[in-house]
Amino acid sequence: MPTIAVIGAGAMGSGIGARLVEGGATVLTYLEGRSAATKDRARTAGMQTAGLEDIVAADIVLSIVPPAEAVSVARQVAEAARKSGRPVVVIDCNAISPATMKEVASAFDGSPVEVLDGSIIGMPPKPGDAGPRIYVSGDVQNRSAALGAHGLSVRRIDGPIGAASALKMCYAGINKGLTGLGTAMLLASIRSGADESLKREIAESLPDLDRKFTHALPDMYPKAYRWVAEMEEIAAFLGDDDPASLIYRGMARLFRKMAEDREDGGKLAGQLDALLGPATERAGKAP
Repeated sequence: MPTIAVIGAGAMGSGIGARLVEGGATVLTYLEGRSAATKDRARTAGMQTAGLEDIVAADIVLSIVPPAEAVSVARQVAEAARKSGRPVVVIDCNAISPATMKEVASAFDGSPVEVLDGSIIGMPPKPGDAGPRIYVSGDVQNRSAALGAHGLSVRRIDGPIGAASALKMCYAGINKGLTGLGTAMLLASIRSGADESLKREIAESLPDLDRKFTHALPDMYPKAYRWVAEMEEIAAFLGDDDPASLIYRGMARLFRKMAEDREDGGKLAGQLDALLGPATERAGKAP
């Protein structure tokens, strides 16, 4: 059975770790400096705590951290790998632009690490659910097959380092962009007194979008702080020459505002929840 290390035991990282454990793999994780809640989550998932020297001795290392931490984590792992001298496969699974992915890859120059580009699309694995898709590019030797053999849904992209990251940027720009758009316009309708009429019109003429907003907006509140850097990565991916990059710089500011609202007691979130409907009603609706 392979040993797979997961750096980042958040909801996604611990969910993927649990799925790999269920699939028969030994799963290590690095928890130095992490919160008690994160450590409990990793323990519940069946992941074993390890130091960096053991992490880089695994067969595969998955980096699943907030986008802003991707490069610094790569540098930490690269330093440990150079000290060990043992070949290891590292798959960066973070929501970063192709340019940032290349910066991650360059951190491993001169090390025995084979770097692959990964991206995760979907929600964390749950019992009875297939879980997210992990797209991998630059995987000429099919190193990611071990993940698929132990419970994960892996899809290889015939492209170089950066292709999987580009896919994530495009998908997240659409999916999370719609969440941001709904947040902005529903808040604007609340400020102007058009909220009930707007909600009714969306429910009647755009029922699929209504269902998405009803589920996705409350789901976004605790994640908004992580989405700030992701929106900035999307803006960088589009580039300054693309006027659409301004949209995502604005989205970053919007999600920062929602993150600050959560820290300040959630006034805006409360207004949105009141408009979207009772929590029990939201819980019963499909994503």
